[in-house]
Amino acid sequence: MPKDNRPHVNHKKGLKTLILLVIVLILIVGIPFLLVSYQAKQKGMSRNEVIKRIVNRTGSKDNVSGKSDNTPVGAKIDFLNPIPVGQTFEEPPLISNVQAADLDGDGLMDIIVCDCKSNSVNWIRQFPAGVYTETVIADGLNAPAHVQVIDFDKDGDNDILVAVLGLIFPSNDKIGSVVILENDGKNHFTKHVVVDKIARVSDVRAGDLDGDGDLDLAVAQFGYDDGETRWIENLGNWQFKSHILQNLSGPINVIIDDIDKDGDLDIISLVSQEWEEIYGFINDGKGNFTSKLIYGSNNEDFGSSGIYICDLDKDGDDDILYTNGDAFDYIPPQGRPWHGIQWLENKGNFNFEFHRICTFIGAYNARPVDIDNDGDLDIFCVSAFNLWDKPESQSFIWLENVGNMQFVLHNIASSPTHILTLESADFNNDGLMDFVTGDMHAYPPYDRMGRITLWMNNGKLTGKK
Repeated sequence: MPKDNRPHVNHKKGLKTLILLVIVLILIVGIPFLLVSYQAKQKGMSRNEVIKRIVNRTGSKDNVSGKSDNTPVGAKIDFLNPIPVGQTFEEPPLISNVQAADLDGDGLMDIIVCDCKSNSVNWIRQFPAGVYTETVIADGLNAPAHVQVIDFDKDGDNDILVAVLGLIFPSNDKIGSVVILENDGKNHFTKHVVVDKIARVSDVRAGDLDGDGDLDLAVAQFGYDDGETRWIENLGNWQFKSHILQNLSGPINVIIDDIDKDGDLDIISLVSQEWEEIYGFINDGKGNFTSKLIYGSNNEDFGSSGIYICDLDKDGDDDILYTNGDAFDYIPPQGRPWHGIQWLENKGNFNFEFHRICTFIGAYNARPVDIDNDGDLDIFCVSAFNLWDKPESQSFIWLENVGNMQFVLHNIASSPTHILTLESADFNNDGLMDFVTGDMHAYPPYDRMGRITLWMNNGKLTGKK
């Protein structure tokens, strides 16, 4: 028979090559698919939403960095008189939160304080009018981060919800807790631990999330690498059940609000760390939530520091006032030039449009107040991480709304420094809005320190006095 001179084909080698190509293809496609699926599960989003987020993040520049700040600066008007209240201090104060509330129902506004130096929640009671006395309500609360004054058990008096970090600085230890201080009606408080031994808790708010008539809880657990967002169902008789909404590190705020105006309460969450995102958890009215990404910065170092829900443009829906000024993750802590204030305009159907207002290094706790009584909302904001080696660095500013959502910046104060927390209220019942601030002096310089300051409105801005 004639000899076959055709080249010999090694079928086994060809099969091995094919298998190798299939494996490589599986790895190329499969690993990204698994990563996307993992992020989707963590964030409570669909895979398509995660892919869109990644493309947007890598394909465009940060929406703030590189832009010049054209916010006009107006004249300084001395209409707020600073008055230190509460305890005196020798060591640098570590105040993480203040809330203005008439705790005892006597018609005079008081101040509730989270003190991370003494690890306590304190009450600065106003009584009689204009006299402020500070007492400890509850101690043994390691690094209390936030309080909310509310009648949680609906017995006619004010209770206090406390978010307990466990430690101010980053930690993966399960040291966080949620505590409710129950008022007996005579302003004596019993401590109820709702949940403990969880990732560090940065915020807790109350609302009827499942429509059964009692108050449930929304909880932000900052953690460090392993944070969470959850809601806690009130089962009655101080019994509770947790429901995890999202497994992302860095939640700062959870705000309960009917953001879509459908008659039930939703949860708006701000997540910092490497995420720098705002999420809405949309309620079906029965405590079942669907996650929706509202906003995400393209700058992984954006420094998200707080959100506040309000109808800033007064068009009938709820917008989001948003600050980025956090710098705790730097050693030493140092503000960044992209820090500032912005708002997310509610355009309907859960679409929000980003609007930068101004640069303000170290910005925290922006609050809307119509301070000049002209019918629109102005904005007040404090700084915890400004460039304190410069005497002119401001710790307290206000932004005058001059119409059409345009703002003029006015300086208020450069002392005290390191102001972390701000709230507004009419403390002397004169019809003018006042303010209270608290300072977190966790790092130097220590030359312009304060603890709790009342900023009393003297009426010069409106000519009322």
